[in-house]
Amino acid sequence: MTVPVVAFALISAIYFVIRYLNRTDVPKIKGLPEIPGVPIFGNLLQLGSNHAKVAQKWAKQYGPVFQVRMGNRRIIFANSFDSVKHLWITNQSALISRPTLHTFHTVVSSSQGYTIGTSPWDESCKQRRKAAATALNRPATQSYMPIIDLESNVSIKELLQDSNYGQVDIDPNPYFQRFALNTSLTLNYGIRIDGDKDDELLREIVHVEREVSNFRSTSNNWQDYIPLLRLWPSRNNAAAEYRVRRDIYLTKLLDMLKERIADGTDKPCITGNVLKDPEAKLNEAEIKSICLTMVSAGLDTVPGNLIMGIAYLSSPHGQEIQKRAHAEILSVYPNNDAWEKCLHEEKVPYITALVKEILRFWTVIPICLPRVSVKPMEWNGATIPAGTTFYMNAYAADYDDTHFKDPYSFVPERYLHVPDGAGTPHYAYGAGSRMCAGSHLANRELYTAFVRLISAFEIVPPKRGEDRPILDCLEANAIPTSLTMEPKKFKCGFRVRDRAALEKWIAESDERTKDL
Repeated sequence: MTVPVVAFALISAIYFVIRYLNRTDVPKIKGLPEIPGVPIFGNLLQLGSNHAKVAQKWAKQYGPVFQVRMGNRRIIFANSFDSVKHLWITNQSALISRPTLHTFHTVVSSSQGYTIGTSPWDESCKQRRKAAATALNRPATQSYMPIIDLESNVSIKELLQDSNYGQVDIDPNPYFQRFALNTSLTLNYGIRIDGDKDDELLREIVHVEREVSNFRSTSNNWQDYIPLLRLWPSRNNAAAEYRVRRDIYLTKLLDMLKERIADGTDKPCITGNVLKDPEAKLNEAEIKSICLTMVSAGLDTVPGNLIMGIAYLSSPHGQEIQKRAHAEILSVYPNNDAWEKCLHEEKVPYITALVKEILRFWTVIPICLPRVSVKPMEWNGATIPAGTTFYMNAYAADYDDTHFKDPYSFVPERYLHVPDGAGTPHYAYGAGSRMCAGSHLANRELYTAFVRLISAFEIVPPKRGEDRPILDCLEANAIPTSLTMEPKKFKCGFRVRDRAALEKWIAESDERTKDL
């Protein structure tokens, strides 16, 4: 064989290998803008470590909806408020499923199964989501307020003690991670972690769930898009390690609940109700899925929003917001009883608006969990086939200047005169048929926490400049490729407004919740 023939054969082989590796699950979609990429990697190199910001910039040039190639997957990005509304809400019956991704679905979830939010749509997912939605609807959420009373009270009481009644600047992270986690554990298992914020089990769950969340990220796991990378075992090994660590505490919690049911010492909870219901249609795997969902979801959004909301309130502009918020609380509750009344009603519109603006401004899941279409969809004359993966750029949509006036400014007033039921106010919980089933609970947790925090304290800047928080939504994230925001460390001061009143409120909560 001559040298030219060998060379031709080699070049041909390389060409066909590249073509094979460069294939995509869905062919190029005609009529929809495509971002130019490179072979095999597609647009992964360009997207880098901050997919939300890069895609937002592309939207200025290519329009709000475009297609990209991430390895061998073709992805549709939606980047404006209205495009998300059209695709996720108007077409919600078509955009109801989830893709399966190698790292999370094949490695991390091989033992305990999928969370409800990451499950492809089928009859089992439908039943699990229905059970979760029933347990987390508005009436059910109101019945959980004693739990929120307990957990918010414990967190604020410890924060008060650890700050030496406002004398020492504090990192709010661990206090409100426990607030959210214990709320979820109590709802799901009837079990709470009684130790302080440094409890070993608490730290293990928070750490492992954070790592597992990163394995669910759309930008953190290139082996999800390039099968060839799965031959390198390091990433799979890390995912497997955290799967094992998660299995340990999930099994422990479920076994504890089963033991308490057998002994007759269990407390009312979601999983307990299912286990004791002879007509329950959920099997063991589906029960585990609900448990997974409650533990992981409790740490996904509430702590990040609470912590970064506190961060903003400690800023100079935050001082003005607190001043108005405190005045509004006192105008609704002139008898200074907001601490207890906020458990039963939501009657301070400014706090409701503040919570919505925190959810919009901090959009702690910048790229929401992906969707897969189950039937063809239309966008500006282009037909997007069934089986296509969609990514919601919630960050870009929540900062869309065609929908929000001055979106980069923190303005609670933008939500003051927007009535309930007036449409989706933001995309912090996703949108459409698979939006977060726990949004009512999360809203009540946030509302109660901020009424109590602002009633109890003036949140002030830290004494040391280096302890100040970063107040840019994306720059404040310590792990840019994570699914959910991991706030960079900061501290702030908690100056007690009225020590006698605060101690009285804490004592009353202690008395109300002593049997929980």
